[in-house]
Amino acid sequence: MNSDVMRLSPEWSNIDWVLTDVDDTLTWQGQLPPETLIALQQLRDAGKKVVAVTGACAGWGDHIAQLWPVDAVLAENGAVIMEKIDGYLTLRSSTPINEIRRAQQRLKNEVEAILIDYPDLNLTLDQAYRVCEVAIDIGQNRPKVESQIVDDIVGRIHALGANATASSIHINAWYGEHSKKATATAFLKEKGLTDQLIQQTACYVGDSMNDQYMFELLPMSVGVANIKHYWDLLQFKPQIVMSKPGGFGFAEFADQLLALK
Repeated sequence: MNSDVMRLSPEWSNIDWVLTDVDDTLTWQGQLPPETLIALQQLRDAGKKVVAVTGACAGWGDHIAQLWPVDAVLAENGAVIMEKIDGYLTLRSSTPINEIRRAQQRLKNEVEAILIDYPDLNLTLDQAYRVCEVAIDIGQNRPKVESQIVDDIVGRIHALGANATASSIHINAWYGEHSKKATATAFLKEKGLTDQLIQQTACYVGDSMNDQYMFELLPMSVGVANIKHYWDLLQFKPQIVMSKPGGFGFAEFADQLLALK
């Protein structure tokens, strides 16, 4: 891909909704750069709606929705939506939470049985704060796991009839029909956007393989620089790639977007 600095074209001035991944898109190397929070606030001050779309646990989503300058959080790959309404945080899901919990416990038992064959791997430290998913740490609080091992585990989870995706730090697994793409689409339509308006006024920022279907949904999409690690594996690619990684790349994108008239 072209290594020259890429710039947003004038059509991006129509963007009213900024949807974004969190891990290694707003964060970088396990930290949240202050540039990220400044960029999020500047976007909101400019009237942009900011929505975090993440595989992070509901507990982490609660923190983001409560304290960060965002309008909503779609957590656990779209399992739950967290949004402040009239100043109060709400949590909702298309499936009753008690049903989600039962499916999660079943999958947790199945995934732990798979991990017997991978004694070096464990569930994520935040597993207790998840309401739907089962997540395996492949690079957050341990050295990066080889891609072949990740692919093998994802394949074995798929063989159970469950969904599984790999981000830069986790394998996320769940039973159910939700996904980042499906929940984001439903959320935006709930806000009154037609299919045409979704494509014209919403964009997405991401960094890894589990973002590719959001890149498919939203043609105006952005990769932070670390997306280059996955470039040849992506079925759907972002339209533009920033020169900086993680939250620094997100801030770079925000600066470009806000500079458009």
